[in-house]
Amino acid sequence: MDIKEKFGLKLKTLRKEKGLSQEKLAERSGLNRSYISGIEQGKRNVSLEVMEKLVEALGAGIGELVDF
Repeated sequence: MDIKEKFGLKLKTLRKEKGLSQEKLAERSGLNRSYISGIEQGKRNVSLEVMEKLVEALGAGIGELVDF
C-alpha cells in the first residue's frame, strides 16, 4: 500500500468515525465530493492546504490524519 492509499484509508476511517458522508465532508471542507472520493481511493496526491481543509472539516488534528 503506498502513501496515497494509506492517507485515503485514514481519511475514510476518520470521516466515518465522525459520522460524515463524503458529500457532507466536501461541503464542510469546500472541496468537491468526487475529489474526496479520489483521495479516499488513493488516486489523489493532496497538498498541505487540502490537508488543512480536511482536518478543520473533520474537527481533527493533523496528526490524526497522518498517523498510519
